[in-house]
Amino acid sequence: MSAPDPNPLQRYGAHPRFDELTAAHVEPALRAILAEAEAQLVKLETSYIPTWEGLMAPLEALQEPLEFAWLTVSHLMGVQNSDALRAAHDAVQPDVVSFSLRLGQSQPIYEGMKAMRGSDVRGSLSGAQQRILESSIRDAELSGIALKGHERDQFQENQKQLAELGSRFKNNVLDATRAFALTITDPADAEGFPATLLGISAQSARDAGDDENATAQNGPWRITLDAPVLIPFLEHCRQPALREHVYRAHITRAASGDFDNGPLIDQILQRRYDQAKLLGYQTPAEVSLARKMASGVDAIDQLSRSLTDACMPAASRDLDELTEYARECTGNAGLELAHWDIAFWAERLREDRYAYREEDIRPYFSLDRVLDGLFELAGRLFGITITPADGAVPVWHPDVRYFRVAARDGSPVAGFYLDPYSRPADKRGGAWMGECLSRQRLPDGGICLPVTWLVCNQTSPVGDTPSLMSFDEIRTLFHEFGHGLQHMLTTVEIASAAGINNIEWDAIEIASQFMENWCYHKQTLLGMSRHVESGAPLPDGLYDKIVASRVYRTGSTTLRQLYFGILDIELHHRYQPGGPETVEALKNRVAGTATLMHPLPEDRFLCSFSHIFGGGYAAGYYSYKWSEVLSADAFSAFEEAGLDNADAITRTGARFRDTILSEGGSRHPMDVYRDFRGREPTIDALLRHTGLATSA
Repeated sequence: MSAPDPNPLQRYGAHPRFDELTAAHVEPALRAILAEAEAQLVKLETSYIPTWEGLMAPLEALQEPLEFAWLTVSHLMGVQNSDALRAAHDAVQPDVVSFSLRLGQSQPIYEGMKAMRGSDVRGSLSGAQQRILESSIRDAELSGIALKGHERDQFQENQKQLAELGSRFKNNVLDATRAFALTITDPADAEGFPATLLGISAQSARDAGDDENATAQNGPWRITLDAPVLIPFLEHCRQPALREHVYRAHITRAASGDFDNGPLIDQILQRRYDQAKLLGYQTPAEVSLARKMASGVDAIDQLSRSLTDACMPAASRDLDELTEYARECTGNAGLELAHWDIAFWAERLREDRYAYREEDIRPYFSLDRVLDGLFELAGRLFGITITPADGAVPVWHPDVRYFRVAARDGSPVAGFYLDPYSRPADKRGGAWMGECLSRQRLPDGGICLPVTWLVCNQTSPVGDTPSLMSFDEIRTLFHEFGHGLQHMLTTVEIASAAGINNIEWDAIEIASQFMENWCYHKQTLLGMSRHVESGAPLPDGLYDKIVASRVYRTGSTTLRQLYFGILDIELHHRYQPGGPETVEALKNRVAGTATLMHPLPEDRFLCSFSHIFGGGYAAGYYSYKWSEVLSADAFSAFEEAGLDNADAITRTGARFRDTILSEGGSRHPMDVYRDFRGREPTIDALLRHTGLATSA
């Protein structure tokens, strides 16, 4: 009798068997993997030799099966969430965290690494190995390796609680988003809705059981807080009262009832400050920045001040201009815009000024055509070919596609999954790239090729009409693909420094934001446009308007990002848990200096700020702008070479590939950047690209 197939989560090194994997596999797999990892760790602690092969290599090897299984489960939590999966995830998460802490606080392993640092062995290590060694020692110290007795126990308990609290925070946001819906039955209330919004909101009504016969033309239309619905609704709904209702629901998500994240915020911050103090730091920001490219909070404050000074005058002009425009359109000379009016009137002004709507763009950009254009660009810049491989590996949903990446000579390089469409019922909003497998040298001398998943939440196909993309959705796809390129085109052969691994958090957005710039390149954008009915390319006039609109309200959008980043640093560096200033009071204080329209009294935006309370951006949200400075400066190298000079672009693309995309976390990102650019970055290109160069 043949042995039963192993648990899908225990097949490390291969593509996950999503066709077999269920929530029931999670607990037994993780517990078996954890037991094996613990046994290997105990053996290593008593028998290691302080060399790479005698300590660091086996240390990496014992972690890889756990990372593969846990990353897969965490991925499914984002794209195929269910009550059963949540229960299984929550049941084993404390043990996963416990092992991570046990590993990070292993005194024998720590002593072995320090022995390597202080011996002749260090001189025999490659640059990547030396950096991994130093990062591992630093991470051990930030994991409480030096703590003893009660302090050690307290640190471990805090880490477990923080993992649980972060998971609850994200789940509450997902549940609160899913719990709200506004059903519109009167066609007059849907007047002005773009065709795409009509289609997906009618589909949502059918899926929710509101009306199995709902149509885009006749409704009813179900409005949710999911971004592909929320954003166009606020931009196009002509009824202020309906906009207000949905806007208020959005800013109070997860702020009351069963999904109230308010108490969790205080608990998370208290524990983060406690952890910092235990480690000998004053604030969580100082702990976070020990692993970042930025030299300290002062450097972040300086960048924030420079950009705020540059964009505040422009943002003020934006608001004055928008208010005047709305007054002219309504004939109400005393009109003052409310928060729920901004997106609506901004879209009207953009349509008037640039004479196009997002809906005018969508018919030219079906997902398949955009992918063709994106892949052609990647080939031109980086010398790769990308081909569909649908059906070659199991996927977690019928919408998911799989692609193979190869060098020009046909040799395999990597693979990636693409999950493009919004599924509010079980998929969280936003877009992200995740690691499935990392590049590494195998014991038999072969290479494990990197595999990643790219997840978006763009508009789904409606009926026979394919997914037609807004320009923002195109940029989002390019952004996530940039992350994927850095993971897939690495040449590092040690998993912990390959691709995106071991890269400082504030440098991780360079490749992704760099790729967004190509959305404005004429050859690239027109090359992937074909009207869904006529087959005609995007007209030159429409392209010109898109480029001109790039700087539309950039003062306002930049200020919004700066507000989030400043708020994050204030919470994690200057907040005093249990002190006289509450979290909400701190938010309002920051808003007074970094916004032009003060948040509404009931605004509880922090309760849905998953980036910093349920993700990895705590004291790191500034990294979007930090990386944007680097990415804009990097793209300016291509501008200097001549964007239409094919040979020069190929040479510059090869240099970008061989540095930023290739070297992963094997070197400090500033050293890598200098190799590409020949100098350190400046903010000049970012200010120029965003039209803020003359606003300071």
